[in-house]
Amino acid sequence: MRRGILPVVGCRVEAVERPRNRRKPILIRPRIDAIRRRVVGQTIDRVDRLGKRVVVIFDSEDRLVIEPRMTGLVLITDPPTAEHLRLRLGLSGGLVGELLFWDRRGLGTVRLFSADEFSEVFNDRYIGPDALQIDADTLRERLKTSRREIKTALLDQKAVAGVGNLYAAELLHVAGVHPRVACCRLTRKQWMAIHSAMQAVLVEAIRYEGSTLNDGAYRNALNKTGSYQNHHRVYSRADQLCPTCQQANIVRIVQAQRSTFFCPRCQARSRKPS
Repeated sequence: MRRGILPVVGCRVEAVERPRNRRKPILIRPRIDAIRRRVVGQTIDRVDRLGKRVVVIFDSEDRLVIEPRMTGLVLITDPPTAEHLRLRLGLSGGLVGELLFWDRRGLGTVRLFSADEFSEVFNDRYIGPDALQIDADTLRERLKTSRREIKTALLDQKAVAGVGNLYAAELLHVAGVHPRVACCRLTRKQWMAIHSAMQAVLVEAIRYEGSTLNDGAYRNALNKTGSYQNHHRVYSRADQLCPTCQQANIVRIVQAQRSTFFCPRCQARSRKPS
């Protein structure tokens, strides 16, 4: 999402609108009129990412933090539907004319912070190191004493930021680690394998612009489908032959109310990475 909306950098904000709709309202803070007063006339200086959030930074150093959650999309073109459009920034002087936030289920949030407020809210007590920047030893130190199952622990954004449910399942398959193993029982070698797989899977998924599943919920900034779903090894492949070992079928279980997929042969509990 961050990469897809980079054309907004250098654009001047001409309007801020919260379209009327009858759907579940999303959290927007402060009120839209207060956001309008602070943002209109500002130029977008850069676009960053904080874990699973898009951060639009203006030349005033105010930061608009968009958290898409399950079905939110950050777009620079027409949204999938008009009725689920939650926020529109009208732009001028650049490559695109608008920045949109669309959310079908209304779970996402939009919040505007000053630079000081941002630093206070998103400190290291609130959000962990980024999954693409954390080193293997730090990852292990943050989780090695936890009794939580490793798949569930990887979703804790205070421990490590940026790993979602789908990608946790994929990276554990690449690492050869069973999703139900407790963090405190993992060997150092397994932690190294998890870290290496996390980097590889996330970089690969970014290259393919994410995964658009059967519900079609996820789209890129141009309202096009991602293509990483064509490269899934285990996610949403229950009862299908594992593409890695070609000897066992993928199994689906539920952990912390989320679906987990794994290969019982490639990810046997007693298996250690070579």
